[in-house]
Amino acid sequence: MVNATCPSVHPVEAPPPQTHGEPQNPMPQGRMNDIPGMPGTRGGLTLRLNQFVFALVAGCVMASTHATSKYTILRYFVNAVSWQCLWSLSLAFVDLYAILVKRRLRNPKVVSLFAVGDGISSTITFAAASASAGISVLDSNDFHSCVRDRCTRYQASIAMAFLSWFAVSSSFVLNFWTLASKSSH
Repeated sequence: MVNATCPSVHPVEAPPPQTHGEPQNPMPQGRMNDIPGMPGTRGGLTLRLNQFVFALVAGCVMASTHATSKYTILRYFVNAVSWQCLWSLSLAFVDLYAILVKRRLRNPKVVSLFAVGDGISSTITFAAASASAGISVLDSNDFHSCVRDRCTRYQASIAMAFLSWFAVSSSFVLNFWTLASKSSH
């Protein structure tokens, strides 16, 4: 029998056949339950791809405006969503690999690394999106220097960043919940 808590990625085992009168245990002891959205699942891959796509669109749209050199916070925004793209894409590849080899990421150290990375990434993305939204309001309402097309691009880019933040925050909560439920057993 393979010790299920040692390897980072290990095979998913089929439950033993049920004998008469003996209740069937659906998961072997010492293993985390599969929560949709946790690393190595299709839900986790979907969340990572959503994070990547929303952050990519946000960064490309904001970088296409010529005002990114005017405000430092907009450069921070582009850097923050670029970091989000790299983080999400790299973890999407890890999830895809785990799905293709039919293995689950169950090592608590790996899941805690993902949770910490998601927490940092979501904080950076939220801060950049919030600050950029403030600059957008300042530029359009107070300075009245926002050309209609540029304001629309700002708003679309910021909306995509908030959607990316929502997806990465969901990943953070699921990973943190997985760790918390594992340590309470």
